[in-house]
Amino acid sequence: MDLVIRDARVIDGTGTPSYRADIRISDGRIADIRREGGGPRLTAPRTLQATGLALSPGFIDMHAHSDLALLRDPDHSAKAAQGVTLEVLGQDGLSYAPVDDRTLTEVRRAITGWNGDGSDIDFGWRTVGEYLDRLDRGIAVNAAYLVPQGTVRMYAAGWDDRPATAAELTRMKQLVAEGMEQGAVGMSSGLTYTPGMYADDAELTELCRVVARYGGYYCPHHRSYGVGALAAYEEMVTLTRNAGCSLHLAHATMNFGVNKGRAPDLLALLDKALAEGADLSLDTYPYTPGCTTLVAMLPSWASEGGPEAILARLRDDATAEKIRHHMEEIGADGCHGVPIEWDTIEISGVSDPGLASCVGKTIAESAARRGEAPWATARRLLIDDNLGSTILQHVGHEENVRQIMRHRVHTGGSDGILQGCKPHPRAYGTFPHYLGHYARDLNILTLEETVAHLTSRPAARLRLPDRGLIREGYRADLVLFDPATVAAGSTFDAPRTLPVGIPYVLIDGKFVIEDGRRTDVLAGHAIRRIKGAA
Repeated sequence: MDLVIRDARVIDGTGTPSYRADIRISDGRIADIRREGGGPRLTAPRTLQATGLALSPGFIDMHAHSDLALLRDPDHSAKAAQGVTLEVLGQDGLSYAPVDDRTLTEVRRAITGWNGDGSDIDFGWRTVGEYLDRLDRGIAVNAAYLVPQGTVRMYAAGWDDRPATAAELTRMKQLVAEGMEQGAVGMSSGLTYTPGMYADDAELTELCRVVARYGGYYCPHHRSYGVGALAAYEEMVTLTRNAGCSLHLAHATMNFGVNKGRAPDLLALLDKALAEGADLSLDTYPYTPGCTTLVAMLPSWASEGGPEAILARLRDDATAEKIRHHMEEIGADGCHGVPIEWDTIEISGVSDPGLASCVGKTIAESAARRGEAPWATARRLLIDDNLGSTILQHVGHEENVRQIMRHRVHTGGSDGILQGCKPHPRAYGTFPHYLGHYARDLNILTLEETVAHLTSRPAARLRLPDRGLIREGYRADLVLFDPATVAAGSTFDAPRTLPVGIPYVLIDGKFVIEDGRRTDVLAGHAIRRIKGAA
């Protein structure tokens, strides 16, 4: 399709002031940019009048959990309607490739709360390359993939809390190398999730060295966002420096009461690393609560051996009491070293529809209604829901969120979990919330700066040579939005409400959102690491 977008306010992704222009799109790329007053008007068989609208590059979601959602839901308006044209999958160290039959069964069970149990998916792949090929059959938006270190460890060494043997480490390095060869852009970890958290720094360093050879980056959900958070960030900076690997910090927050007002400490640590030559970036979502699974709150020793071993421990009264003591009185590593506060743990989704009455209530509220201790309620729910419950964890601080999003290496990532009756609104609202609430309403960043955070910065991290900017020859992954009205429709009470003020979204010059409605176009495909990018 040849198209001219006329009289748009072009916010080109560089962070510099916007300008008025016509843009001609041909063969899926930006063919011409004609600034206002720069010569005759551009023409094409179709013209879209964009008076009053801003035109930006498509938004890149640096932290997405749409690994199965892209396959089961061709519409995928949760992201397309936000202007997201590329998602980075394989996050937090757990996803569905590379696997063998055993590992696939185990990882499906382990992250049911993130993606559902997958009973509606044809898992016809085993390798990273085969998964990317499956995406290429047709998806709503583009997708890149990180090799998930926890899945790799599960594949090579199982669920045991111990150092990997030399043979197991060799196998893990081979799996990471194969994933990178097949197109992955880096490697992720979930270092408060089993079994990935059982890896020590020496093991992670060896894997990061493999990633670095291919020009990829390491994306850790590091060991604590609570007690010892700064030390956990420093650990990742040091580890990647030693490995010679680029670092991208996942959902780089400072949570829980121990970290209230401590964003400047984190930013000082990052500035020091940057001054010393570190290649690092980070992403955040513009909300204070987090979202994960209820089982993730358990101490790591209680999760050793995988889902069936967890359930066996929960069913044993004496062991369950040890778990409670660790969680409530000591502070489990699954809860970032902080004694759990059950009034901050809200159930956002359940796998068993018969447990839906729990959704929208905190564990403390449900326990009070039952007249029992909170741990008794949590324990019962874990068992009855077969470890499949998701939670919102209300432990963030607004001042930290605002300060971190201003940083020069910040990018946007929704961390959007699409499962559950009451998912976190970030899944449907992250990008318009940045544009409307934080840029327009609060002026935390200018609109031009905000767009750069959501476009060119992540494109640079992903080493994409033709995305993230509005330039001639670049891919026509574009968003037209109304700066005066753009806003997240999603709220904590109505989390699946679509945004407003984003009438047009294009991927490779094809409309995926037109006149504010999702088209039937599947314009997305797998974005593979460019060979030789190192």
